[in-house]
Amino acid sequence: MTESVEAKANDENDPAGYAAARLHLLNEEEQSGPPRRKALAELTDRWLAALTHGAAAEAGVTGYALVAVGGYGRGELSPRSDLDLLLLHDGSEKAGPVASLADKIWYPVWDLGLALDHSVRTPVEARKTAAEDLKVQLGLLDARHIAGDTALTAGLRTAILADWRNQAPKRLPALHEMCLERAERQGELAYLLEPDLKEARGGLRDATALRAVAASWLADAPREGLEEARTRLLDARDALHLVTGRATDRLALQEQDQVATALGLLDADALLRQVYEAARTVSYASDVTWREVGRVLRSREMRPKRRGLLGLGRTEATATPEERTPLADGVVEHEGEAVLARTARPDRDPVLPLRAAAAAAQTGLPLSLHTVRRLAQTARPLPVPWPAEAREQLLTLLGAGESTVPVWEALEAEGLITRLLPDWERVRCRPQRNAVHIWTVDRHLVECAVRASALTRRVSRPDLLLIGALLHDIGKGWPGDHSVAGEVIARDVAARLGFSRADVDTLALLVRHHLLLIDTATRRDLDDPATVQVVADVVRDTETLELLHALTEADALATGPAAWSAWRASLVSDLAKRVAEVLANGVVPEPVTPETTAEEERLAVEAARTGGPVLALHAHTEPDPDAASEAPEQVGVELLLAVRDRPGLLAEAAGVLALHRLTVRAADLRSVDPIGEGPVTLLRWRVAAEYGSLPEAARLRVDLDRAFAGTLDIEARLAERESAYPRRRGVTAPPPRVTVAPGSSDSATVIEIRAQDAPGLLHRIGRALEITGLNVRSARISTLGANAIDAFYVTGTDGSPLSDVRAAEVAREVERALR
Repeated sequence: MTESVEAKANDENDPAGYAAARLHLLNEEEQSGPPRRKALAELTDRWLAALTHGAAAEAGVTGYALVAVGGYGRGELSPRSDLDLLLLHDGSEKAGPVASLADKIWYPVWDLGLALDHSVRTPVEARKTAAEDLKVQLGLLDARHIAGDTALTAGLRTAILADWRNQAPKRLPALHEMCLERAERQGELAYLLEPDLKEARGGLRDATALRAVAASWLADAPREGLEEARTRLLDARDALHLVTGRATDRLALQEQDQVATALGLLDADALLRQVYEAARTVSYASDVTWREVGRVLRSREMRPKRRGLLGLGRTEATATPEERTPLADGVVEHEGEAVLARTARPDRDPVLPLRAAAAAAQTGLPLSLHTVRRLAQTARPLPVPWPAEAREQLLTLLGAGESTVPVWEALEAEGLITRLLPDWERVRCRPQRNAVHIWTVDRHLVECAVRASALTRRVSRPDLLLIGALLHDIGKGWPGDHSVAGEVIARDVAARLGFSRADVDTLALLVRHHLLLIDTATRRDLDDPATVQVVADVVRDTETLELLHALTEADALATGPAAWSAWRASLVSDLAKRVAEVLANGVVPEPVTPETTAEEERLAVEAARTGGPVLALHAHTEPDPDAASEAPEQVGVELLLAVRDRPGLLAEAAGVLALHRLTVRAADLRSVDPIGEGPVTLLRWRVAAEYGSLPEAARLRVDLDRAFAGTLDIEARLAERESAYPRRRGVTAPPPRVTVAPGSSDSATVIEIRAQDAPGLLHRIGRALEITGLNVRSARISTLGANAIDAFYVTGTDGSPLSDVRAAEVAREVERALR
């Protein structure tokens, strides 16, 4: 390096020197977080100030100021943040010199590869633009002087703040609407697996909006914990910028471990939990603040009307008594919120927090911030076991439906939930790395209780349903099977809440077996008596069965749209009905060989005579037991296929269905001999069209004929389609797993396969099973998000179940073939 170049590199006012100093600062491990953001802003200030002074002298411009706005104006420069700059001038210069000055500032910034958001305006133009564009006005609220005439910057700041405060009654509702629209687009930061740290609800944009509200002097956000939450989000964004080398705010899955390491956290889950906690703090502060803004604006609108009605000379305070409507003992409604009555004594009434929460939820009112904080600071702890009133108030809160959620969040924001239920701490803000789940564990539990509240009329013990819903996944905060761990925790919690020993046993059973019905219904043959007997042995009585049935539905609905459908509902209802019959009669019905229907007989005869495949497509419907009308609901399409018995039948048929974009939900295979000239296989499939439209039966038949004749290369066709429409690369899926489900059937061996769902998966599974030489009697196909969980009922060539040794060997062979 020559002496002149080296001198420039050491001069931070020179572009090369600034770039070197900036790089050194970003790579300095000892300095991070707020100190680094501040140091980076100060370093950039010095460089831009020197650059601007030199450029102004060269252009011969006076009466100017370089102003930082937005995040840079707040002195918060992340590694890849834009530089938001305003070149302000007093209008005394001609356009040419001012434009020349601007170019001499902007181009060196661009030359360094830095992102720049820039504008050139007079103070009058800046105010006019701010009046027309809310985003510009928000940026100018954080205006900070860098170079030039300080009076010019100070004058603009004073004018912008005055305009903001004068226009607040109109501007704040518009800002609130902007926040709501952004939340609708981006979702809630506290529950997203790949959140946008800036744009999602509870992110940095919302934190900036709260600063703007405070600057209006109309309302202020609750400050406890807010700055710390904002700092955590900024720190996470800094680490994300450094890890990716890009100006991104999206915390993608593949980068979370690296970001966690950069922040000194244990793993990606610890990172997400920290981010979620920060987002909840911002979201709760936003809810409280916007509620206060609405209250202030409503009171301002009412004031002139009241003054006119009351007449001159009477003050509002003396004319209108303060309205406080009783809601419950010690709880009243005041200005649209649930607050404590003047006579309430939290220090003497340990049930008051639950009573206030239940009253607020049942009336659809928010709990006031002051009330929640007073309860958190002064309320006495509940005795153990809880008194009956406390238990009843918790049930009232959980049974309020959708309005339970904001009240619960208010209690959680001040630490009251973990004080009432200490085990809640382990599931609070805990992420669920499963595409099917749309909530964190704790929010899922609350959502499950909300869903269960709509099903309480279907059960004889709604109290056990609501508590079971709240606790069913409580074990996810512990190692091992969450159902097993949850059973232990549920027993402890239920006893602490004051339930009887019998009720504690029932709640423990609900938590331990909350997946029993959905897993059995979607993965086992319901016509097999052993399937029904296993469930009946677990649930013991019809009261527990109806509770488990309702909990299953509430759990699935609270999980996300991919977890529940009319098809799943019909399977679970069918299983519950069969189990109820067993519990009522005490006897499992003997297996009945299904009768061949007239249509199946016709198809089988035609297939036997022609030697080719014969099929029929029908809409499959089930009555909705909860619907007001008797109209059935379509839950899929039934495909009947008859074809002469042959090896590889399942694989070839499944491959053709995949080529026609049909998703298989269930499959049943049976062999008949309709005319005494050899067996014909009858396949009954439940299918759904991947994109909504079904193929013509004639086209399906042609391709099936070609597949069975060996003239249709299914693997090549599937590969060709995959290469034409390649799927977006995502996180690497875990390898397939094949296991034997012991005790699931007395007449067959159940092979369970778990794998990443993909076009043609069932075809590949069929090929793998074909290699083993087994007979596939029936199949249960289940897909949850990106995961396929399929169960195949297989027998040996003699029609008997496999030995334990042979079954384990088959499982290994199939797993190897799929991998």
